[in-house]
Amino acid sequence: MAKQLTEEQQQAQTLYLQGLIERARVAMAAIEHYDQAQVDRLCQAVGWATANETTFVRLADMSIAESGLGDPVTRYNKRFKIHGILRDILRQKSMGVIEEIPEKGLVKYAKPVGVIASLVPVTNAALTEAGTGIFAIKAKNATIFSPHPASKATTIETVRIMREVLKREGAPEDLFICIEKPSIPMANELMSLCDLTVATGGPMMVKAAYSSGKPAYGVGAGNATMLIDETADVAEAAKNTRISKTADNGSGCSCDGNLVVDASIYDQFLAKLQEEGGYLVTDEQKPLLQKAMWDDERHRTSPTIARSAAKIAEIAGFSIPEGKSFLIVKEENIGKEFVFSSEKLSPVLAIFKYTGGFQDGLNKISQIYKVGGRGHSVGIYSFNDDHIDQLARMAPVSRIMVRQPQSRANSGSFTNGMPMTSSMGCGIWGGNITNENVALKHYMQTTWVSRPIPADRPPDSELFGEFYNSQTY
Repeated sequence: MAKQLTEEQQQAQTLYLQGLIERARVAMAAIEHYDQAQVDRLCQAVGWATANETTFVRLADMSIAESGLGDPVTRYNKRFKIHGILRDILRQKSMGVIEEIPEKGLVKYAKPVGVIASLVPVTNAALTEAGTGIFAIKAKNATIFSPHPASKATTIETVRIMREVLKREGAPEDLFICIEKPSIPMANELMSLCDLTVATGGPMMVKAAYSSGKPAYGVGAGNATMLIDETADVAEAAKNTRISKTADNGSGCSCDGNLVVDASIYDQFLAKLQEEGGYLVTDEQKPLLQKAMWDDERHRTSPTIARSAAKIAEIAGFSIPEGKSFLIVKEENIGKEFVFSSEKLSPVLAIFKYTGGFQDGLNKISQIYKVGGRGHSVGIYSFNDDHIDQLARMAPVSRIMVRQPQSRANSGSFTNGMPMTSSMGCGIWGGNITNENVALKHYMQTTWVSRPIPADRPPDSELFGEFYNSQTY
């Protein structure tokens, strides 16, 4: 629980934040005249300074050493998200006329949203600052970053690099500002003073963002589940599962958490998972693992979040062979009381078998999303388009990945058309205002200009159909 501030401390905090916001607004005013080429150059400069391999590896190592969370090798790959964000934004306009619809007489103009509060999650320091910063500056916004206390040194260093880039390019450094002594009260007040908040992180952070009284883009909890039907390429599905589950020690809400597998390929698939580095938890080890990962109130325990499979096993009181990188738990039951069917944020998978045909698999998917993860993501390994269509029609999620590793795909990849981002809205299902990948369009406001067009008024007979002239109503 956050410590209550004295009145004097509250006043000092307010004055400090108001000063940061004023600096940010002055910086925004200084680039009002920048054209698209100038803004795009700044985006490229910030992107290169943060996403070049030498710098990003240093920042990733710094973040892991500081927080104790994550896996170095797979976290290094997060720099390619910055590459993807640049790919997307450099192909889009962000000022002046951005869209024309002549047949409707409409023209849309882009405008900045203002000063953005960016809440940086502990597991994404170095990526969130760069990605958010590029989106923001593309639309001529300024950003104030609020670090997670457990990775604040990494965020401070990342923002320092970004500010140096601006200075070298002759742009005002205060387009990027970082709070150097973060706290929950500081973050809460920052959100209440800025024009927009982008909150990527845990549910408490997102709830605070939506309670700030200002517009906010938040994200929902994940519990990504993969449905593997009888047509799946078992080897491909197992390989992609390993890629997704081991990414940064399973810390992302996008990582595979549950597998729902057709009975006809279940044994074959389970064997392939173990060949890919999965360790099948025994019946005796399963309760030990559950006790280590959840307390008596069924809350996840922090020592097992984003830790390696070997470390989690050690905490639980057993060991796993060398070369095993994720844990597999056989599960038959689904529900809030069966915690392995919930989000795990670690390299731990639950695997379920469905025996009553594809509809039984869909039923299990429905049950799992009643436990958690509504609005986020689901995936399917199938070459049956009818199965894919059935899943898309019933799943209460914002995105469905077909034959792709969730953690790499649903936030955008170079082999799909999803917008690159590190923030994914989960829609009304997940308590969010958007179910899109939060990207450039969400960092802009638009002014619609409407000109007269020829009348577009259908006859009443078309509008009211069979009810036209009816005496029933």
